[in-house]
Amino acid sequence: MNPTQPNSAATPPEASLAGARRPIRDLPDELISQIAAGEVVERPASVVRELVDNALDAGATQITVRLLAGGVRLIAVEDDGLGIPPEELPVALRRHATSKITNLHDLETVATMGFRGEALAAISSVSEMALLSRPPTQASAFLLDARSGELRPAARSQGTTVEVKELFFSTPARRKFLKTDATELAHCIESVRRHALARPDVGFAIWHEGKLVEQWRATFVPGEGNPQDALARRLSDVLGEDFVTQSVAVQHRVGPVTVTGRAGLPDAARSRPDHQYCYVNGRFVRDKVLTHAARAAYEDVLHGHKQPIYALYVEIDPARVDVNVHPTKIEVRFRDSREVHQAVRHAVENALAAPRAALAAAQAAQAAGEPAATAPPPQGLEQKQPVAPMWQAQAAMKFEDRGHRVQDLQALWSPRDITPSVPDAALGGLWAPSAQVASAEADPSAAAPAPNAANSAVDDATRAEAMVWPEQRSDNASTWPLGRAVAQLHGVYILAENAQGMVVVDMHAAHERIVYERLKSQVDSGARIASQPLLIPATFAATPQEVATAEESAEVLALLGMEVVPFSPKTLAVRAVPTTLAQGNPVELARSVLAELAAHDATTVVQRARNEILATMACHGAVRANRKLTLDEMNALLRQMETTDRSDQCNHGRPTWRQLTMKELDGLFLRGR
Repeated sequence: MNPTQPNSAATPPEASLAGARRPIRDLPDELISQIAAGEVVERPASVVRELVDNALDAGATQITVRLLAGGVRLIAVEDDGLGIPPEELPVALRRHATSKITNLHDLETVATMGFRGEALAAISSVSEMALLSRPPTQASAFLLDARSGELRPAARSQGTTVEVKELFFSTPARRKFLKTDATELAHCIESVRRHALARPDVGFAIWHEGKLVEQWRATFVPGEGNPQDALARRLSDVLGEDFVTQSVAVQHRVGPVTVTGRAGLPDAARSRPDHQYCYVNGRFVRDKVLTHAARAAYEDVLHGHKQPIYALYVEIDPARVDVNVHPTKIEVRFRDSREVHQAVRHAVENALAAPRAALAAAQAAQAAGEPAATAPPPQGLEQKQPVAPMWQAQAAMKFEDRGHRVQDLQALWSPRDITPSVPDAALGGLWAPSAQVASAEADPSAAAPAPNAANSAVDDATRAEAMVWPEQRSDNASTWPLGRAVAQLHGVYILAENAQGMVVVDMHAAHERIVYERLKSQVDSGARIASQPLLIPATFAATPQEVATAEESAEVLALLGMEVVPFSPKTLAVRAVPTTLAQGNPVELARSVLAELAAHDATTVVQRARNEILATMACHGAVRANRKLTLDEMNALLRQMETTDRSDQCNHGRPTWRQLTMKELDGLFLRGR
């Protein structure tokens, strides 16, 4: 027989399928529960999560989890909640039986941790389960064996105990996928930890093989104490004291959204996102909207691919969020995701905006047992110091400036012998390019920069107020958070002396942040990014989505200083780009911006792209290394850092200053040993 010819004796595929057809029929209840268990019960930690959810919904104030073999041999969750009456114990094991909801309105406004009523049924189908419960009005407890259905009296105080033994004993294939006992135990602990972070009013204890592994006592009693302080203590207990000391409090409310918690400082960022906790109405969730919003708030203060740490709690009307979108209820869907995104982003941004130099100085003084020093502001500047809130934006500078010299900043703190009538040439030579230094010395007027908008932005009143600082400098040197400048090191670093010891400042990074924040303030006031028309438009083949995005987002592109228009049905032309990026590749820039506009909200894209452009401008406009500064200029830079938002990091996320305390300096030289 020719092997290329089909076998005439073989059954055609159509006939084979027709002969193998099975009738449609209802599945047995046990098989249905086992299928549901495949979605709900992934590993022992999934069982722990569901049972702790039920304990919290029952009003428990103390929850104890007991495990054997990482939860594979035994999971026992004990609570002191309201308990279950004996006549309802068999009902609790039925599929879709629950006390949480009764109608569609309840489902759309879920305020409890659980609501589907399928967890106990799913768990009991793949394990040996027993329920022991006693309501407060009952004389004794009752024990229900899920496998046999036997119900008998037993001894127990008020509350409920759920025992789950031999998980996946009826589905050996599932059991083979479990990891080692240590790994499964770690997942169980993490599951309880997530609950503990959201409920400081509840105590938690975890036992494994008869040994206490973790215990977190309740830190809050309703009606007593401050909830924020209680949450900080719980975060310290669960995540460590470093988490609290290296984070700032978050408290923000806008419209129906309230965001609280703590956001880690940029210096505390980690290489892995293992300390990122987001909660919606007390429920731990993994949501792209919340994660993206938090990450966006850290965009210009984190270096490289570091991951921030945070614990954020979002409170919102339950009717505005859908929690019934994932079998394990770990994902949610917001009715207005943009509203929540903006709230979370602004909450974290505001918390991180305040300069931390003053706070660090106060903490150091408190640790040393000394009263925190507070520097009186220069005469007439009381109204301008950002005491509360610390995140007020800096005064806007004219956008036309491509860079700002430290002499412009020095005008805010000019010595008494420098008056507005002194020409800029007296200091302009310090900021001239190195190739112009010689000519500046020969002819100071040639090196004097043309009057610019930054100089005009400093009004006569501010200049008059600034004259007072040198007189007060000697008295207040020890009270300024960043201290008094004493020297410049290799034209790169500023060395300053404060009450705690020595401060080292990267002058380029610090000035870069100052310029960046001022440019952002200017653009926020309504100015557009300067645009550079191209002599010859750059054309490129575009996808239908890119063409549609360019047409729909013409105004957004104009705000970014770009002009991208259709050249043909399948071609786009770039006619203008931002002035600061005129030397780059216009096609690559257009493609990346269009991709961002297609993937994200226009407002988010505009702000991100705008910040990238302004960061480039600030980097080029900031003072460069190897520039010699006078002490007055260095002090002016330090004072600006103390009042500039996010001045602890440059635009690229690198630190701008570091503190060396006297204790650390003494340790370097073995003093006192």
